[in-house]
Amino acid sequence: MIQQMHIPGPPLGHFIRFFYYYEGVPADHKVDRFLPNGDTGILIDFHDTPQFIYDNNTLKEIQSCHHVWASGVRTEPITIPAGNNAAMMVIMFRKGAAAPFFPFPMDEISDCVFDADLIWGPGFGELREVLLAEKDVRKRFALVEAFLIDRFRNGLAENACVDFAIGEMNRRPDAVSISRMNQQIGYSQKHFTEMFRRRVGVTPKAYLKIMRFQHAIKRIAETAEIDWAAMAAECGFYDQSHFINDFKHFSGFTPEQYSRIQTDYQNYVPVG
Repeated sequence: MIQQMHIPGPPLGHFIRFFYYYEGVPADHKVDRFLPNGDTGILIDFHDTPQFIYDNNTLKEIQSCHHVWASGVRTEPITIPAGNNAAMMVIMFRKGAAAPFFPFPMDEISDCVFDADLIWGPGFGELREVLLAEKDVRKRFALVEAFLIDRFRNGLAENACVDFAIGEMNRRPDAVSISRMNQQIGYSQKHFTEMFRRRVGVTPKAYLKIMRFQHAIKRIAETAEIDWAAMAAECGFYDQSHFINDFKHFSGFTPEQYSRIQTDYQNYVPVG
């Protein structure tokens, strides 16, 4: 079993949180429901068999992914293989920072998974072939880093306004006011909403809901005896009814149902 992580240096480190490689990690189930967390990533599969996406309700196969694919920010859960004995490299972007690597606005890939060749042509597939020939994981990380710098260096521009908003919503989702944040940034709500949607993939309001949901599942994991009305208020929801509705939309479970599920990894829920 192999699990290794690499944090790239500048300039990539301003946009990418980490590279993560795992191989031969066992699981006692076959299917996970992955919950929305605001992330965008690229996945490189070292096996040739396709990986499937399943219907959230029936668990029937609805999409197959081959070799390399990109997954956009999500506003609803996605059901995927649990990764039994997989060999995978994950390129995980910083929240809201993936846009310079994509040739279209990020809302075009939100709630979607696209094979990499449909987005960038053969480049990532060629990178995968190079990685397959190299067995040392640290050298694989270096090859990925060099590839991304060579291919995307000229477009690596940050967006200070969006980065500020993402930071505020990540730090204190319970306390953020979108209208107050617009005033701090200095743009009209309409202009900032459009800029944010194209840069991140969803509107500020939708992203804030995801961050409040994430705050809630973290607090559920930390709390033994839960007062649900108090938790709804603590996580920034208007009331307990909104909390339950949003939580069920993002996970497929009510908060109370989710609290009874045992999971080893936050945002991954065994469902089959």
